[in-house]
Order: sequence, then C-alpha cells, then structure tokens
Amino acid sequence: MSLTALFDVAAPAKLNLFLHIIGKRADGYHLLQSVFVLIDWCDTLHFERRTDSLLARHDLGTALPADDLCLRAARSLQRESGVSLGADISIDKQVPSGAGMGGGSSDAASTLLALNRLWGLDWPLARLLPLGLGLGADVPFFLAGHNAWVEGIGERLTPMPMPPQNFAVVKPAASLHTRAIFSHPLLVCDNEAATIEGFTEAAQTAESLTSFGRNDLQPSAESQCPEVVEALKWLSARFGNSRMTGSGSAVFAGRGRNTKDNTKDSPNAQSQSAAAMFDALPTGWIGRMCRSLERHPLSGWAVQAEVGSEV
Repeated sequence: MSLTALFDVAAPAKLNLFLHIIGKRADGYHLLQSVFVLIDWCDTLHFERRTDSLLARHDLGTALPADDLCLRAARSLQRESGVSLGADISIDKQVPSGAGMGGGSSDAASTLLALNRLWGLDWPLARLLPLGLGLGADVPFFLAGHNAWVEGIGERLTPMPMPPQNFAVVKPAASLHTRAIFSHPLLVCDNEAATIEGFTEAAQTAESLTSFGRNDLQPSAESQCPEVVEALKWLSARFGNSRMTGSGSAVFAGRGRNTKDNTKDSPNAQSQSAAAMFDALPTGWIGRMCRSLERHPLSGWAVQAEVGSEV
C-alpha cells in the first residue's frame, strides 16, 4: 500500500568544527575544508501527498520566505522525476535562520528524502545528490547522512566517525549574510590546507574537538557584526572556548566528550543548569545545549552512495 503521509520528519542542524578557506575557483566559489557535525537541534517537517501536483508549504512556527529551499527542493524533484503528484509540506521551524547552522539546507535535504519515499520514486542517493548540490553547497552533506570531512565547495564528503560531543550553541539576535562575509576584504583565501590525519590526531588527544583549526570567516564576521564578538565572549567566559560556525552569526563552545564520566550531575540537573544559564542571554538571543548525532535521523531513506564520492 502506497504512503499518503509522513509526519515528524527531522531536519537536524550542523556545526562546522573548523572552516578553512584554501582557494577560490574561477567562477568565484571559495574552496574550503571543514568538518561538519550533525547536532540534535532540529526542524520538524510533515508531508501529505496530493494528487493534483500542487506544492504548498504551511508554517507552523516562524514564517519562512515565500519560496524557501524546501519548496525549491520539491519542485526540483518533481520536475526531474516527471511525477504528477504534489504535497502539503508543514514546517515547525526551530533552527534559527542566518545562523550558519545549515537549517534551510537541512530542510531541503529532508524534503528530497521524504518526497522520494512519499511519491514512490525510490531513487538512490547518488541520483538525489546532484539535485541537492543544485540547491546549495551544504545540501549534499545532509543527504549523505553522516558526519564528514568536507572539501571543494562542500560537495566532496569523506565520512568521519566522531566521538559523541556536547556543545553549547548561541545565536545572537543579529544575522549575517553569506555573500557579505565572503566578499569582505579581511577574508584570506589562500590558507594552507589541513589534512584528515592532522584532525584525527588532534581529535584523539583533545578534550574538545574545537581545539583544531579555526574559522577563517570569523574575522570578517566580527568586523561586520559586534554581536558575534559579544556572543563569543559570552561563551568563552562560561566554557573557556568559543568559535563561530559556518558563515552565520551562531557561535558554539565544546563541552567535551559526551560520556558518563564528564559530569557529576544527573541529566536532569544538567538540563536545569543549562536552562538557567541560557535564561541569562541578552534579549533576542537564543541558545541551547546540543549533542552531536552519530547519523542523520533519515539515514537509510535512500540507498547510500559510495564512501568518499564526489557529487
């Protein structure tokens, strides 16, 4: 019996543990290196199949732009597959926009994976990945479903098993625009390349994975957005480290490995302590404690591509 609806479909955010800019292509796209880690700060989407080919989005929380990435993803899959079905797409938006956490890209990836099932297409991941890249450089990461070493413009993914981690994440009221960050004169585009081996060695010895590398976009962001500087100081005062993630205004601090021995408090006590801490954030800021995810919640919804493949 064919599916008529898929409810409570997760779209998790990600953190860039570091972000190095190592070059620039002739078409203007920057070449980067990063490690992307999935976290448990998620949007939730619901999909209901339509037989009239119409695509409609319904906002259950924060209002989104009229033509957001999930609608564009749905149209792309509809067009490329030739399917005559449509869908009602409802979104409970929780991941903040303008944060650099990949919320819109994650929504697009979950939309492709969900409609691939709802419409009975059963496309393999290798066929969905080019559609994802056409929507945005981060979308293939969310489609692939695993934490990864990322290169190129974001399309070259090497799966990386990661130890469980805890992160404090803060998004100030101000948002940043990716184009402004990448076009700023403070951005250096020819930094020395890192290696997977170097990162792996550091990860094995460091208490927090934030100890490796840097975010090359951070000087540009700090010069344009004083709230980024304030947020970095706020986290550093409480956790001893902080870093910007991606090209948005969100910042994070590593709290160390997520093990039973890293705290004497019960989970409930930890939750209450974190809630009290984030209650002290300035007006308009949001923050929460996050845990890394070993795999994307939708991992396996499409047949996986070969490890280390390039879109």
